Amino acid sequence: MNNDQRRVVVTGIGLVTPLGNDTSTTWQGILSGRSGIGQITQFDTTEHPVTIAGEVRDFDISRWLDRKNQRKMDRFIHFSIGAAMMALEDADLPVPVPDPHRTGVLIGVGLGGLKTIEDAIAILNTKGPRRLSPFMLPRLISNLAPGQVSIMTGAQGPNWSPVSACATGAHGLGEAVRMIRDGMVDVAISGGAEATITPLGVAGFAAMKALSKRNQEPQLASRPFDVSRDGFVAAEGAGVMVLESLDSARARGARIYAEILGYGQSSDAFHMTLPHPEGRGAVRCMENALADAGLSAGDIHYVNAHGTSTSAGDIAESTALEQVFGEHAHRLLVSSTKSMTGHMLGAAGAVEAAFCVLSIRDQIAPPTINLVEQDPKCRLDYVALTPRPARIKNALSNSFGFGGTNVSLIFQEYQSEAT
Repeated sequence: MNNDQRRVVVTGIGLVTPLGNDTSTTWQGILSGRSGIGQITQFDTTEHPVTIAGEVRDFDISRWLDRKNQRKMDRFIHFSIGAAMMALEDADLPVPVPDPHRTGVLIGVGLGGLKTIEDAIAILNTKGPRRLSPFMLPRLISNLAPGQVSIMTGAQGPNWSPVSACATGAHGLGEAVRMIRDGMVDVAISGGAEATITPLGVAGFAAMKALSKRNQEPQLASRPFDVSRDGFVAAEGAGVMVLESLDSARARGARIYAEILGYGQSSDAFHMTLPHPEGRGAVRCMENALADAGLSAGDIHYVNAHGTSTSAGDIAESTALEQVFGEHAHRLLVSSTKSMTGHMLGAAGAVEAAFCVLSIRDQIAPPTINLVEQDPKCRLDYVALTPRPARIKNALSNSFGFGGTNVSLIFQEYQSEAT
């Protein structure tokens, strides 16, 4: 980070995940090594080759929305609102926000309202075009996640939705960092959301041969870096953080979780769904984040890996980590929390970034559960099975998406004086 740029800190976290409907429950689930994967309950899976997912269960949007307004929004918007409002509460910021023109909302969504699309097509085919709801399009458009949060909170700064597949949530956070650094806003409500556990979403990923078919053992299905992995497990949820300029946070006496020090991006320019086998894009991305943070490879203590539980992805990321970190790679603690949450797609990067922040707060590395027999091509320490107390000053979060898009974020333990 350049010395003339404003420092950016995390002051609030809100999570909605398969492990819980708030940050505390989710984090407790992570540290206990609990899986949030189970049989799909949102639709009939009788004809589907994959019947498991990481569903958000018992989420109650009525805490923030009345029934009339609930019907105007898809499930991914509900998740976004819940996570955002919890993050604001955690940051001790009132609603409406106190400085609306200096507060932005960036919540990315990977696929948008698939359930709304499926329901609308069914109505169109059976009842005709005149029976479509006037709220059909506003329900499904990705940018209505930040849009509705903006309306509810009164935030009148920049309001938009990055879309970059599985890197979406991380892009949301990274771009918010840039806006705060550049002085466009002082506060950003930022992250990612997804709700695509639908017949079309699950069947589409299954048709690509991307999903685990361990239907009879759902809690064992997501197993990053394990030799017996057979694909990722689709999941849903949202992760939102309140980011602030350090001056803003200090002025109001906010509790500071951590500082966001580095934001790196790159493209593989290789394949529409597969990573470069040597991890070249991932290497550049992590190197860019380190350069942005002003850190060397040896300064990183923990990596929350993209780690999807696919053969190609896990090997490519491990290879990239070895290239970037050299001898230090084998001293790193690396884990994939997707082993517990499943792959939350557009929400994944934001949720996993939050896990990095909480790892720094609690000085503990989350586990990679289900890692029983490590793939010999994945040669690092993946914190198998149980969490590990450790000194974590700097943590890196990786998020890689279809189309070869890559994001790395670096978080640092907050220090009152720049070092």
